[in-house]
Amino acid sequence: MTGEANDGKALTVTVDGASFARIPIRTRVVMPGDDLDAFVREYAASLVRPDDLLFVTEKIVAITQGRSYPLDEIQPRRLARFLSRYVTRTPHGIGLGMPETMEMALRECGTPRILLAAAVSAVTKVFGRKGDFYRIAGDKARAIDGPTSGTIPPYNKAVVLGPDRPREVARRLKDLLGGVPEVAVVDINDLGGNILGSTVDKAREKQLVAILKDNPLGQGHQSTPLGIIRAV
Repeated sequence: MTGEANDGKALTVTVDGASFARIPIRTRVVMPGDDLDAFVREYAASLVRPDDLLFVTEKIVAITQGRSYPLDEIQPRRLARFLSRYVTRTPHGIGLGMPETMEMALRECGTPRILLAAAVSAVTKVFGRKGDFYRIAGDKARAIDGPTSGTIPPYNKAVVLGPDRPREVARRLKDLLGGVPEVAVVDINDLGGNILGSTVDKAREKQLVAILKDNPLGQGHQSTPLGIIRAV
């Protein structure tokens, strides 16, 4: 940990009249087969303080759970190819805008739910309303990560699903660190974010989203999958 913000990001932010530092923790690249507990112990245990909150990206949780799939191992069905054509791609992430990520959404969420989400979204977009697809498809669809030009290898050629049982993961990591600090598993990108699981209440989770909304860990090659929120 350098105590410095990632390029283009501010180290501190003010939310609800209080200032917080968002301190990125630089690590090696997490690989399938790595043990998350050992990884967090290695990189974070000596850095956190009792009043901190440790936030962990959903991607490294999922990777250590075996939920990363190389693109060449995913065979999209015809429906996935069709639906992916109608997903809006952004510079911040491909989402379900490629056949492989859409195929994994169909497997994760079920074909009926994805079809319902697509149908509703097609209608509401006509009236200028956005976001209905993911509201209906749910967090599992929203958390699917596809490769982008800035993705660290080998995940520039992989699809990573959302983590399994993130709330349980957060509780386990808090226990691992001796009961302090609080822990949150987060899905944050340059368009916003969600708290997938944490050891804090809903009001604090809402505050965390505001604290992290500009994605202080970055979207590219920063290799900072962990971070600390600390009151200034």
